[in-house]
Amino acid sequence: MNYMYLILFFLLGIILGEVYNFIGIRLSDDDEKLLSRSHCDKCYHKLTILEVIPIFSYIFLGGKCKYCHRKIDIKHPLIELLTGILFVFTYYLFGISYELLIALGIISLFVIICVSDLTYLIIPDQVIIFFGIYFIIIQFIQLGLFGTLEHVFTGLFLFCLMYIIMILGAKAFQKESLGGGYVKLMFIFGLILDPLLGTFAIFISSLIALPISLILLKKGKGHVIPFGPFLVLALILVYYIGLTPQALLNIFSF
Repeated sequence: MNYMYLILFFLLGIILGEVYNFIGIRLSDDDEKLLSRSHCDKCYHKLTILEVIPIFSYIFLGGKCKYCHRKIDIKHPLIELLTGILFVFTYYLFGISYELLIALGIISLFVIICVSDLTYLIIPDQVIIFFGIYFIIIQFIQLGLFGTLEHVFTGLFLFCLMYIIMILGAKAFQKESLGGGYVKLMFIFGLILDPLLGTFAIFISSLIALPISLILLKKGKGHVIPFGPFLVLALILVYYIGLTPQALLNIFSF
């Protein structure tokens, strides 16, 4: 294992982690803010280059704004650190390969959705479109036209499947129980997985989300649970363990 690559992927991860945090917050809040400079959330001071160095700026500033001295939300350096660690683990697992490009795209999607969905309960359409194009390009280079079309049709299938689930849920609970962003996200799943594994990922995400949702509801944290992070987490699990359709069928065969 080349340790220099591990360091490079960690640095790339923490840098992109800051970018993803910025995109997840600004894009979900207001498109125009995406083009504005970073600033303190409390006093709105425009940050300098030295104040936006991933992780290190937070440490050097003591976790406080240099001007108003109020605390900087610790989630910012945590997101940067998490992204760096996930990038290193991804490189360690896949090495330099097409699978690495897909996996890094999944991690990037995961981080942005965690920020946007946990903060605003929104998955911006721009994020879905960007990563849809990204995965289509990677699959086209790797699989060619017909292989890519298979994934596109799988994406449409999973989109329709989740749309049906959304309609049934709305009728069962007499209100919207699943946001449109989650339905659109299923198209991304199809660009990565096959129909069986994509359906299984939806099932796994529900299993992961159920106990957490019950705990939050019991504590009175609200009735709207951000489902996006659970969906992409299930995608990560299915893709990273290298689960195949045949292996899945063997597991459930008696």
